[in-house]
Amino acid sequence: MAPSLLTSALGRRTGVAVLLAAVVAPAAPTAAQPPEARQHAVCGPHDELRKALRTLTERDRITGAAVLVTEHTTPASCGSWTETAGTADLRTGRAMNATDRLRAGSITKTFTATVVLQLAAENLVSLDAPVDRYLPGLIRRNGYDGRRITVRQLLRHTSGLPDYLDAPEWEHPELLRYRHFEPRELVARALDLPRPRDNWHYATTNYLLAGLIIQEVTGHSPEAEITRRVIRPLELHDTYWPGDATDIQGPHSRSYFTDDDGRFVDGTAWNTTFGGVGGALVSTPADLTRFITALVHGHVLPADQLAAMRRTVAADPDRLWPGARYGLGLIASPLRCGGLWWGHAGTVPGGHRALTAAGPGGRSVAIALNQVPDTLQAEQDFQEVVQNALCEGRPSAGERPTEGEHQ
Repeated sequence: MAPSLLTSALGRRTGVAVLLAAVVAPAAPTAAQPPEARQHAVCGPHDELRKALRTLTERDRITGAAVLVTEHTTPASCGSWTETAGTADLRTGRAMNATDRLRAGSITKTFTATVVLQLAAENLVSLDAPVDRYLPGLIRRNGYDGRRITVRQLLRHTSGLPDYLDAPEWEHPELLRYRHFEPRELVARALDLPRPRDNWHYATTNYLLAGLIIQEVTGHSPEAEITRRVIRPLELHDTYWPGDATDIQGPHSRSYFTDDDGRFVDGTAWNTTFGGVGGALVSTPADLTRFITALVHGHVLPADQLAAMRRTVAADPDRLWPGARYGLGLIASPLRCGGLWWGHAGTVPGGHRALTAAGPGGRSVAIALNQVPDTLQAEQDFQEVVQNALCEGRPSAGERPTEGEHQ
């Protein structure tokens, strides 16, 4: 991939490309689960959404795109529906669908933040404690000091730490696609880099540190703890940690990218230990919808912790997109029909791009691409899919946020 169009592995933007980037019981609640979307006849044609998807595949040349829209409202609602365009596998010509697994990228961060907040509810972690309390001495060189960085700042990307993915070697991520990485190795690499200029700086470094804190206070790997507390209780049967496995288990879309020589490459096989608990999860649109719906409707976190998660700061539009705000592992973004969507987006260098969001009125959306938009126009077209999915059938309104808490 040309450096000017390099898509960050886990959700940042380089050049013109946006990269997307009650007291909790020990095993997390199992009773209060979001209602399953009913699969029945589509209430009506979704022409604008279908057109937006085809714009991605026809004008922007994205290989395949799929969207799952779900309503959790009244018995008279449409339940769920899907729209797809393009191809899931160029070898076989199989059409894109909304049930395949894909790499979720930085949506993993929301899972990790959720467990940190559960631990905060259990008084095992203090959000305003210094990182050094849990990881003594780990951040203490090159001007960085874990005694002056809080857990809350990690989750909100206001720690002042750089992203190891900004290191020069990540300009050519395909050269590292089969390599195993350890979290402490990647954190150490980040500390070699200069301090970011802005107060808010998207850095997967922050979430690797959050994972190390989970491990320190629970005695279990963060992957195991996230599985125990979130994935298993919510019955996310298609969501798993791939570890060092480079292939995706079960039915999945292939993913594609363009390398430095301009060649179109299948990027499905990839060792995603470089992302860890900041970006390695494999999932499906349905599982991501189930997770984000349960989270924002209060079925995963106590009210105080969910409120903390939704207290946002302005995000750098060059690393997310205009109007986006960031809470504790949760993005808030304005809708043209009024209000906000809450969720996260994710990108991996092999070509998968995902987004999951819950909007006002009980509607949620999950989007899967198997090639990352690599122009500003393509990224804007991707955002248009989100707007169409969540605003269809609703009157247009101003884009001023009308819900959620900001600070």
